[in-house]
Amino acid sequence: MTRSGNLIGLVVAAALAALTTSATAQVRDAVYRGTLVCDKLPFSAGRDREAIEVTISGNAVKYTHVVRFRDAVEPVKERGSGTLSGLDINLQGSWKSGNRQYEAKYGGSFVRRHADLKGIQTWTDGGKTITRTCLGTIKRPLRIFLPRKKK
Repeated sequence: MTRSGNLIGLVVAAALAALTTSATAQVRDAVYRGTLVCDKLPFSAGRDREAIEVTISGNAVKYTHVVRFRDAVEPVKERGSGTLSGLDINLQGSWKSGNRQYEAKYGGSFVRRHADLKGIQTWTDGGKTITRTCLGTIKRPLRIFLPRKKK
């Protein structure tokens, strides 16, 4: 191959890589919904399975997670933000009500249109510290159901 042939090949490869990256970012921008299942707390009825909603827009990541004790949903949700680096997502947040509070960290990797998350919540309740693990999955709707971007 000639020198100009190599140069054209490199330019085409770079252009395809740029198009693929921006297409992936555009599809990743969405609201992801799923559940987190967390280990039992001493003051709860059992393992908790609650909704989580993650919104990704460009590099900005925000989330909310429902908090429940016994049969009642708490009026305040866990809230946090995160980072997106390639296929990896990391979330950090917190929740507080009365003398109970916790800090949370979750992380995972995307595979197609979902990410499996795992993490830890570190609770403080009446002077005691309790740590529990959580596992879950978030998923975005199929591409055809995503809002169309205006041109």
